[in-house]
Amino acid sequence: MRGYDDACGIARALGAVGERWALLVVRELMFGPKRYIDLRRGLPTMSENVLSQRLRELERSGVLLRRRLGPPSSVWVYELTARGRELEPVLIALARWGTRVPLDAAITADLSVDALVFALKTTFDAETAGALRTTCQLRLGDDRFHADVADGQFRVARGEIDDVDATLTASASTLQSLVFGDRPLADAEQAGDALIEGNRRATERLLRCFPRTVPCTPTSP
Repeated sequence: MRGYDDACGIARALGAVGERWALLVVRELMFGPKRYIDLRRGLPTMSENVLSQRLRELERSGVLLRRRLGPPSSVWVYELTARGRELEPVLIALARWGTRVPLDAAITADLSVDALVFALKTTFDAETAGALRTTCQLRLGDDRFHADVADGQFRVARGEIDDVDATLTASASTLQSLVFGDRPLADAEQAGDALIEGNRRATERLLRCFPRTVPCTPTSP
């Protein structure tokens, strides 16, 4: 890794996580440990050689570690250290800044599951949520998350829980179209792309809590 010969904290941070793809690897691990194959799935345009290199560098920097899960899985996974998890507000700030950058028309790929869930954290609007209080299970393909809205706060974590108001089953691309693509929920249900079990009204309100950011222009203040 190349350094900056600069004692500034920003330069030192970039020396640890500023290489290309590094922060996207951190993003993919923000909701919990993953196998190498799962990281490849979340970052499909990243070469295996670069992914392996970034994982080694981030491990040396104390951002993540590699460990073997206990029985019954007994597989090797990568997970963030406490120091790595401290990057969450940094990523949120970067994501909020980045959503105002106009999207390149050449980018057509859908968000990865973790990128999509992170986008929900980034764009949640407390004013739109108002007095909404609900807990929703998100079943996105093989991935499971539970999202909770209360007192103008949005929390989301990986895994399933029993006590929820509703369960939304859909692909990540369908959820992306419902939240950020203005696709009507009824249309997704009629096409068989989405299924709601439980409190439908609360789910509809939840899906409206993530307004899209207006891209900036070169003359924007």
